[in-house]
Amino acid sequence: MRVENKLIHSLVFLSALFIQKTAISQTQFTKLVWADEFNYKGLPDSSKWGYAIGGHGWGNNELQYYTEKDTLNAKVENGVLKIIARKQKKENREYTSARLLTKNKFDFKYGRIEAVAKIPASAGTWPAIWLLGSTIEQVNWPACGEIDIMEHRGIELNKIFGTLHYPGHSGGKGNGKTLNIPTATSSFHNYAVEWNAIEIKFYIDNELYHTVANNESIPFNHNFFILLNLAIGGNFGGTVDPLFAIDSMEIDYVRVFQ
Repeated sequence: MRVENKLIHSLVFLSALFIQKTAISQTQFTKLVWADEFNYKGLPDSSKWGYAIGGHGWGNNELQYYTEKDTLNAKVENGVLKIIARKQKKENREYTSARLLTKNKFDFKYGRIEAVAKIPASAGTWPAIWLLGSTIEQVNWPACGEIDIMEHRGIELNKIFGTLHYPGHSGGKGNGKTLNIPTATSSFHNYAVEWNAIEIKFYIDNELYHTVANNESIPFNHNFFILLNLAIGGNFGGTVDPLFAIDSMEIDYVRVFQ
């Protein structure tokens, strides 16, 4: 009986320790340091968001032209940000869309970033919520590091990608995993990353699905800025539906905790 009692005691202790560690992991970042709740109307808040502009393919053979300060492609209404891709000719491109970023406005090192979003279903759409190393101007990509909190391909409905890119793991060799969310294109879901000097964890609706050990040999120990965009086609987005006319990614909020 003593042996059994000791075994039971040990199991209870280990269970309690596991629960405690899990709780610590999920609550270590509790101070809200930056957010956009999108509780306004019109263009995205210029004190928080800038624009990447142009139609040069962005290294991925993408088909859209990213516009600047155009409510046809990025607007806030009814409490959500809408990034809208359209069949619309712009310079050398047949589609327009928007890429918002916090570069030179806000960046951070370590914390929890989460965004609640509903993503488009059209074939050829490629929405992304991600982070890029603020050292990109000095060391270029992928040496700066990239954290893809959420990516989705309209040609693979409801399959969510969470990925890290860095030297040796760039492009199609990214360090990532996927999780199928049956209502990703019809309902809002919480996409999050928790990031510290020890590990980087990917969550959907607080379900942990990918963990990567962090250390000084990989470029995830400096500041990163936030990007939100909706690409069309390209190496990852794939073939665009020939009947595509308009679709959007809707974001209820973006929050950063430390």
